[in-house]
Amino acid sequence: MVRSRLAYWRKQIAIDGDGHCRTDARFDTVGRPARENIMKPRIRAFPINLFASVVISLAAAGNTVAHAASPPKPTISQDASSAVARMGKTLQSKAFSFQAQTIRVYEDRNGEQLHIAHEFKVTVRRPDRLLVDGTGDDGPRKLVYNGNTVVLALDDGKKYATIPVPNTIQRMMQVVMGHFGVDFPLADFLTDDPAKAFLTGVTSGREVNMVTIGGVRCRHLVFLQPPGIQLELWLEDNDQSLPRRLIVTYRSRPGEPNFVAEMSDWNFSVQPSDVEFKFEPPQGAQQLEFGAALKRSTGVKQ
Repeated sequence: MVRSRLAYWRKQIAIDGDGHCRTDARFDTVGRPARENIMKPRIRAFPINLFASVVISLAAAGNTVAHAASPPKPTISQDASSAVARMGKTLQSKAFSFQAQTIRVYEDRNGEQLHIAHEFKVTVRRPDRLLVDGTGDDGPRKLVYNGNTVVLALDDGKKYATIPVPNTIQRMMQVVMGHFGVDFPLADFLTDDPAKAFLTGVTSGREVNMVTIGGVRCRHLVFLQPPGIQLELWLEDNDQSLPRRLIVTYRSRPGEPNFVAEMSDWNFSVQPSDVEFKFEPPQGAQQLEFGAALKRSTGVKQ
């Protein structure tokens, strides 16, 4: 498995006996002080194929307390910084939807690096509604978040799992990421402050060139985050600066695996109703433990 930025930034999440979620934001998984409200999802998985299929993080941070030196001040060019800031402002909109196609690397039982592809539609209604409806090489998946619970539905709802979560999209993602060790490859774009989330941990960034994606002129940006993570982001060259492509490459990992996402059909005029974020299991559906449901949705060929 590829270890992602999640292992460095995720918070310690626990679910108490009454079913309520709480976070211990004082330290991250390797003993360093954790930052409030910052997530570093970069690769692997989101439940129900949010930007890939779910992968459980198998790489533990270990029990040794590490003491990192103060990070150097980021050197990000003005054009790259301004483009990301415009993107962040756009994605703080109350409601929007978009389509995404993703390809990610996973390891099979023999340790061979293979690829798996997904397509999905994401619908956001801030602060407390999220719907991800997708399909891919490992079948259909759906995630439904209604402000109180998150449901992971597999096989057209024939198998599903649900857990109580906090009442914002960002805090919900922190619970799923922190408690279950799940990464959201594109979750930066759904946080309360997308620009800040994307740039957290980045030490350098610049504009590479201008390209055309789907007939739209886009800025090709590249960012580096130690240790060995390269982020390439293509943003529309306009006031909205919408994300059109993201490639995350792990330069320090064997084979330099990556995650690729193509985003399109951004719609900021949607007005999703509460019923769109409601899940009703079909008759005869099997309810699973949430952790078990995540494992079933890894996408790794058995």
